[in-house]
Parts: sequence; C-alpha cells; structure tokens
Amino acid sequence: MRRAAVTRPLIGLLLLAGGHPSAGFAQDGLQPYQLVRSLQLVQDRIAAGDHAALPMQAKLLEMADARLRTADAEDYKDPKNFRALLVYGMSGGNPVTVEAATSRATRDPQSLALAKGVIDYLNGRPGEAIEALKPIDPMALPPDLGAFLALVKGSLLAGDQPAAALGLLDEARLLSPGTLVEEAALRRSVGIAVAQGDAARFALASTQYVERYLYSPYASQFADSFVSGVIALHMSISQDKLADITSMMDSEREKVIYLRIARRAAIEGLNELSAFASARAEQGRDGNTNQDDPRALLYASLSTVTSGTIEDVRAKLGKIDRSRLSDGDRDLLDAAQAIAGEVVAPPAALPPERPVPVPAEKFAVPEATKAQSADDSELPQVEGAISEQPAVTAASGEPVANAPDTSAVAATSADAATVTPASAPSPATGPEATDPTDAAMTRTRRQLDLIDQMLGAAPK
Repeated sequence: MRRAAVTRPLIGLLLLAGGHPSAGFAQDGLQPYQLVRSLQLVQDRIAAGDHAALPMQAKLLEMADARLRTADAEDYKDPKNFRALLVYGMSGGNPVTVEAATSRATRDPQSLALAKGVIDYLNGRPGEAIEALKPIDPMALPPDLGAFLALVKGSLLAGDQPAAALGLLDEARLLSPGTLVEEAALRRSVGIAVAQGDAARFALASTQYVERYLYSPYASQFADSFVSGVIALHMSISQDKLADITSMMDSEREKVIYLRIARRAAIEGLNELSAFASARAEQGRDGNTNQDDPRALLYASLSTVTSGTIEDVRAKLGKIDRSRLSDGDRDLLDAAQAIAGEVVAPPAALPPERPVPVPAEKFAVPEATKAQSADDSELPQVEGAISEQPAVTAASGEPVANAPDTSAVAATSADAATVTPASAPSPATGPEATDPTDAAMTRTRRQLDLIDQMLGAAPK
C-alpha cells in the first residue's frame, strides 16, 4: 500500500521540517518519488480534516522542488521518478521545475506529450493542455498518475464539455479514493452539476462530500457551491433531501448553511425556501436553539415582509440587535424596515378627477358620421391598459408570482388627452390604476429585487 510504504520516510521528514541540521543531506538521499509520495500522504491527511498538516505540505513542496531540480537524466530513467515529477506538478508544484526537469528526461513520446500537457496546464494555457492531453486515457496509466490526470482533464473540460468532465472526475475518484484527489473531484462535481441543472447528481455529490470531507480546509468552496446549487435547483430538490444532507453536518455548520440559504432565498424572492431555511437555522440541534440569532430573525422576516402579517414582521425587525449584524446585513435590515413601512403607510390622497376636455366646435363630428369613424387605430393609447408581459422579475430574472403589473399603475398626466373606449378600465376608476396598496406592493417588490446590490459577504 502507498500509505504504508511512505510512513517511515514521512516520520523522518516531519523531524527535518523542524530544522534538523542534516535536512539537506537527508533530502538528497531520498529519491524524488519518495518525497512526492510523502507529499501526497500529507495532502490526504489535510483533505480528511487535519489542518495541522498544512505547514508540512508547504515544507514538502519546497523539499520536493529542490530534489527534482537536482535530479539528473539517470534519476528520470526510473519511471517512478518521472511519474513523481508529473504528480508533483499537478499537486501544486512549480511549473518552472517541471519544465526544466522534463527537458533532462529522455522518455517515450506519450510521456513527453503528457508532460507537455501538464506544463501547459500549470502555465495557464488550457487550450494547448486539452489538445496535448486529449488522446491520453487516465485509466490506462498507473493509478497514482492516472487519478491526477483525470482530475486535470475534468477541470479543463468543465466549461465546454460538462458531461465528459463529470465522467473524468468519476474516474479520478475511482483511481484514488479517500485522497485529496477525490475531495477535489467531488467538490468540482457539485459545481458542474449545478451548471448542468442535474439535481440528482448535485444531491449525490453533496452527500458524498459531506460524509467524507466536511472538515477539509477547502470545504468553504464546497459550501459556496452547495448554497448556490440549492438556490438554482430549488424546484428539483425537496426540503427533505436538503435536510438529509445537512443532518450529516455538525450543528454549527448546519446553522451557517441554513442562514446562507435563507439569505439568498429571501433576496431571490423564494419565500417558501427562505422560511424553511430560517426555521431550520432557528431550530438548531441537540437542544441548542438559535432563536436569538439576529440573522435568523432577519432572514425569516424578509420572507414575509410583504405578507398579511406585516405588523408582526415590523415588530420582529424592531427587536433585532443591529450591533450583532454585519455591515451588509445592517443595510439589509434598513431596507426591510423601509419596505415594511411603505406597506403600512396611509394611502396617498387621490388626485381630483378632471373632466374630459370638450373638443372645439370646429372639430365636432356630425352624428351621422360617428359610426363610420370608430376605427380604434385613430384613438390615443389607452391609459391603464394591462400588459400581458410580466413587469416585475426577481433577481434571478424569473417573473415574480402574484406581483402586480407595473404597467397597470399608469401615471395620469394633467395635460394628456383621455379618450378611452367603453370596454377599457377607466383611468380614474380601474383598480389597477388607483389602488394605492397595489402601487405600494409594486414598489416593494422592486426594492426587494434590488436589495442584493447592497449586500456584503455571506454570514460567517
């Protein structure tokens, strides 16, 4: 087994990292593949949640870099050392070192093509890297190298060929289970599944990640993708499935995830999801509730800020401790209070009705010819007419359900002619045009759609 084979070298390296005087000598005495395998072991520990191993990773990268720079052509005749060079590069190594060492190695054409693809990848040339690596099958390579190659190819193809990318990431996991490679492959699979709209794959990859790598130092990236996925795929992911995934988290991480979901859902106008996430954040676990968390109170209030219980919402907003909120959430609280205030504000006085202007006698139409001149195309545009296109949209670009049509709230110009057919609602009496509550609700939804422009970072 790879882990057992490197245990003793790693113990020695742990001592050397502390500044042992013979560090240079011991480093020169180790083969490149031994150093790189030790690096992989440390990275696997990091993926499993051992954050204390992070400094050791940096030290091993430094030692492996120095050893690979001094390795000569004879060293690279050993296939294990050449593979180690490429694995080092794909593990976060120095591309200059990889390129210089490759020039000294006399390998077969496929190995050199693989090296070229890795160097292009490290130097930010994705097009060239894809072309060089395209014919190379990760499953045909030794597992230690094939796993990294599958991860790199999957990452390169994620944008243009997401289905192929997901297949390659599966191969990476198959070749290297329980390692940093699998952690990265799962994390990237979550994001690709969201972009694909694949709710089943999103839920599966999220479940596997939480089960195995919740304490990885890279888990914050997973959390970002997870929250975005829940929002984007809310129509396809049940609340029960969401609860199943978060139940595997510790209580503090679960609370933060639900707070972030509630916040995003409130901004997007997903009131049901926001209410569910806020309730779960308040509920807590193991007898520890979070009902005094001002963020949970704020996000729960946002989901009902335009509901029939607006007075209760205003009371809740008034009890929130502003000093415990971030700057962004204080702005959000101010906006919510302003919106709630508008909803309950007294209706503005309606302007007095103006009589329809009487046309001058020289423009009067004889009674005998009125029926012949009833062509609607001759009439001015009807005020108060309701458009068939939804005028209010959420931040996601989707029409807001049950939102009043802004085109129905027509401004009445004192100087405009008001010739209106009998079949159209009167601008003075039509409910869409004159109801101040509808007008206030329209302004409210507009403000909610724009709240996200003043938000700060997600709650920590």
